[in-house]
Order: sequence, then structure tokens, then C-alpha cells
Amino acid sequence: MPLAAIGDIVRQSPAGVGAFNVIQLEHATAIVAGAEALGLPVVLQISENCVRYHGALEPIALGALAVARRAAVPVAVHLDHATGRALVEEAVELGLGSVMYDASALPDEDNVRTTAEVAAWCHGRGVWVEAELGEVGGKDGVHAPGVRTKPHEAVDYVARTGVDALAVAVGTSHAMTTKSAELDLALIAELRAAVPVPLVLHGSSGVPDDTLRAAVRHGMKKINIATHLNKAFTGAIRDYLGGDERVVDPRKYVRAGRDAVTREVSHLLGVLAG
Repeated sequence: MPLAAIGDIVRQSPAGVGAFNVIQLEHATAIVAGAEALGLPVVLQISENCVRYHGALEPIALGALAVARRAAVPVAVHLDHATGRALVEEAVELGLGSVMYDASALPDEDNVRTTAEVAAWCHGRGVWVEAELGEVGGKDGVHAPGVRTKPHEAVDYVARTGVDALAVAVGTSHAMTTKSAELDLALIAELRAAVPVPLVLHGSSGVPDDTLRAAVRHGMKKINIATHLNKAFTGAIRDYLGGDERVVDPRKYVRAGRDAVTREVSHLLGVLAG
């Protein structure tokens, strides 16, 4: 199946769109297998941290693109949390059709200016742009339940930057390993009514299944999940190695991790589908 455009996936899906972070090739193949099991589209995300881990974007990006092109369901490959324009431009040159440009750590006016510049450059090349107003809690590992996006500020930010999707702070936090986040569903509905582009929920690993369903019903469209899959991957490998101290072939224990990710992706896509 041809590589999918994330904008098409978001527009055509009647439910929430699952966007899962790739760490290595096994993550990409596992995520796609989980989507194929349900016949649903999916987004493979490559973060700036992942690029740093590999030492370069090209190897992991080309691998993810190859996996996407061989999939039996629509798959988009997306650059996540890029803080520099050079990485955005490299991703576009390599064939990624969407990027999340994260200028949230900058002062508000600098955020707007640089994001608008990146969005204009990307749109000139047919690339979909996601951005973030303010900071979703937990980038430093701390749950920040008080962080919230104000609807009038979100509307102004989208109008001034021209972005195609907006990540909003509604109670989630990055890198949570427990499902204890409490979302402000009323705020999600208010944002959905006010903001003219799809809303993105970052830090979704910490959200219970029933709350994820409710978030989608109230207006969240793209749901980002990373830590939960890493937890499943690592746990399965730890269990496999604990059960057989003689194993040395990484294909055996990494397969256990990959299969665990596939199961979790299928489960979560089912949740988002309602």
C-alpha cells in the first residue's frame, strides 16, 4: 500500500488516530502489525530523542518509511518534537509527510514567529505541520496537572502560525508509567469547538482506557503514545530472559518484546475506535 499522508488519515478516520513512537525497527514492524490486525490506519512517529539515540535521522527514517510502504493498511511516518528547523528540513527531504515542530520552550512571540516560518516552508512542500502552544507537562519527568491550554490563546496561535494540528495541555504528562492522568474533558470539548484544526493529545501513555475513549468523544483526534509501548516491550524481554538464562540470540527475546508491542497497539487502536 502506498505511504499514507497523515492529513488524509486524520480527515478520513471517524475515530481517534493512534500515533505511536518508534525507537528501533522492531517498534515499527510491531506497530504496523498491530494496526493490520484490526485493519486500521496508524502513524509511526520518530522523535528528536530517537534521532539522537541513533546518531542520525536517515537510518531510522528510511527503515520506518520502508515498513510503511509494505503495510496492508494506511501508514504515515511523522517527525515528532523537532526543536530545530534543520531536522525538519532533513525529514522532509527524506520523504516524511508530516512534522511536529516544537517551539514550546521559547517565549510566546518567538514560538509564533518560528512556527509560522516552519509551517510556511513545509506547506510549500506539501507537508503537514503540528505544533504545541505552551508546554505539555512532564518533559522533565514531573507530572504537571495544573498546565492547561486556554481556548482563546489556542485559536489565536493557530491563526497566526497556520499549523495543521495543535497539541494541547489538558492534564496529560510525558513519560508516565502509570495510568493515573486525569483529563479535563470539558476543556477538550471547549477547545474542539473553538479551534479549527485537529487536536493532538501528547503523553497519552498515562491515560486510562475509558478516559482515552472519552477524550476522543470530546474532540481529541490524534493520540500520541510512546512510554506505554516501551514498558510493554521491556517487560516482555525481561520476562523472556528471566525464564531462560542460556539464551543469547537477540532475535528470540526481541521477538517477545515486538509481539508485546503488537498486542498493545491492537488493544489501543481498538480503544480509540470506541
